[in-house]
Amino acid sequence: MQRLTILTILLLTTFWLPAQQLSLFTQYRENSTIINPAAIESDFLAFGQNITFGASYRAQWVGLDNAPSTQTVRGSYLYADGEGVALMGGGYIMNDQTGPTGFTGFYGRIGGLLTQDPEVGGLAIGLSAGAVNFRVNASDIRLRETNDIVGTIDRSQFFADIGAGIYFYHLMGRSDNYFYAGVSVPQVTGLDLTFQDENGDYTIKKIQHYYGMLGTYFFFDNDSFLEPSLWVKYVSGAPLNADFNLRYYLPGNFWIGAGGASSGNVHLETGVLLGDTAGFDNSFKIGYGFDYSFSSFGPSAGSTHEINLAFSLFR
Repeated sequence: MQRLTILTILLLTTFWLPAQQLSLFTQYRENSTIINPAAIESDFLAFGQNITFGASYRAQWVGLDNAPSTQTVRGSYLYADGEGVALMGGGYIMNDQTGPTGFTGFYGRIGGLLTQDPEVGGLAIGLSAGAVNFRVNASDIRLRETNDIVGTIDRSQFFADIGAGIYFYHLMGRSDNYFYAGVSVPQVTGLDLTFQDENGDYTIKKIQHYYGMLGTYFFFDNDSFLEPSLWVKYVSGAPLNADFNLRYYLPGNFWIGAGGASSGNVHLETGVLLGDTAGFDNSFKIGYGFDYSFSSFGPSAGSTHEINLAFSLFR
């Protein structure tokens, strides 16, 4: 399901290749509200902080020409007092570039949490909506057999995009451990983008992606915790992809993690949380993720690097 380096060429020819079209994340738990608009931030489940601002940068398959890169900025809020229906909100900006094609999207997010106590659990329903600018640098695309360029004029097109999701979390029994699970369709409508050129029309088809995510938090007496998690991705016509990760927070607010995906990727991650050990309600988190691909491309597909920054607080 990984985006192929030659995906942009294949999508602009006369046949269709089902593949991962939306952005991928190594530290997907840090970007859960982008993946699922109904998701509860990991900072709330782990540390009780209901406001989070974050940013990430991902360079995929470093060393390959036209390799994908993704940048995001996000913010989220959960009204964590009372019972009944708690308000959730936020938004994000995402920029993604793969060779001569790319998109920049601006999204708002809103949802409701049905709960008797947000610290115990609840069922959330969320929606995201935004505007996306999809661009094609046609003059940079050459057909493999003839070496002809697809077009001489670069094109861009705006379109509306919406996403939907459901998310459930709850304490397990009488413990302080959480279980969470969610399903989402971050691109509900799908889209056919047709760009006209003096050499003819070419079309890029955007299709729905179906995501599932689940995990648990196991807290220990020394203020550490263990979080196994699973992210399942499905796109019509492509194999089901499952991404499993295990993350352990040490008592000194340092974490390490590892995992793998059925697509042939191996993940490693580490990070540090600043501020919490000094008794502050606010905290600053720095995380680094590393991927190595053993997919059908072989080891030459290269490595992936991802940086996540997050500032969280309770209000």
